[in-house]
Amino acid sequence: MYVVIGANGRAGGETAAALIAMGKPVRVVLRQQEQAEKWKTLGAETAVTTIEDRAGLAAAFADASGAFLLCPPPSNADPFGRADEVGRALARAVRDADVPKIVVLSSIGAQHQSGTGIIATLNTLEQHLHGSAPATTFLRPGYFIETWSEVVDAVMAQGVLPSFLEPGQKIPMVSTRDVGRAAAELLVDGVEGERVVELRGAQDWSANDVAAAFGHILGRAVQPVFIAPPDRLAILTQQGVPVAIAEALLGMYEGIASGRVERDSSAEQRRGEVALVDAIGRLVAAAR
Repeated sequence: MYVVIGANGRAGGETAAALIAMGKPVRVVLRQQEQAEKWKTLGAETAVTTIEDRAGLAAAFADASGAFLLCPPPSNADPFGRADEVGRALARAVRDADVPKIVVLSSIGAQHQSGTGIIATLNTLEQHLHGSAPATTFLRPGYFIETWSEVVDAVMAQGVLPSFLEPGQKIPMVSTRDVGRAAAELLVDGVEGERVVELRGAQDWSANDVAAAFGHILGRAVQPVFIAPPDRLAILTQQGVPVAIAEALLGMYEGIASGRVERDSSAEQRRGEVALVDAIGRLVAAAR
């Protein structure tokens, strides 16, 4: 049995789907019972609990051959404190249930304790889960292509791609479909010990490349528009993002711009297969 945390999110959902496609038994851990029917229809078992429920979480991990773990996106005003809380709870549950193998969703740049904004929360998560299972893999993907869904309305309505990334800077991006497949493969591969696996897309891409992919799908020109650092906080807070979370997110973009969010030379390197234009095509199709 393979247990998946965060199955209703992008990476967790793709991981659960990839395991099911492999014919593996899957149990998804959900916060609400009404989320369960979809996964039961797909053939997965479900467990309803929260990270705060120690007994419930350990029960969800019972008899697991492996577990996919992540820190949910922060919803409170202290993303770093929340990462510490989640990391402690997951490590305790893994030990309580004697889970033999875990794959932990992290990020490129998580080797640093600071200077990477929100990514530093994943350094905290890794520290808590270090040594918690006999086989532990920290999967560090690049920037999710699906993050661009947050501006797809502007792209489709106005032909512009708002970007906190310098338009010409190529960075490691990857589709969550590749992340899910990689996580599933790492869970079932039988490798013991602890390792770090960095996952990039088929190649590195820039905001210019993303705009071109949108243009190809829409059949018209799309222009990237760089949003300067002084203007970013107001944009995020006007969208309802709490200040502390907005500042942490903007710290990530500062880390990307400075080159601090980059590869760890000691990590195993992998590349995905999903083409940028295919991933962008899925975003457009979902928005139509």
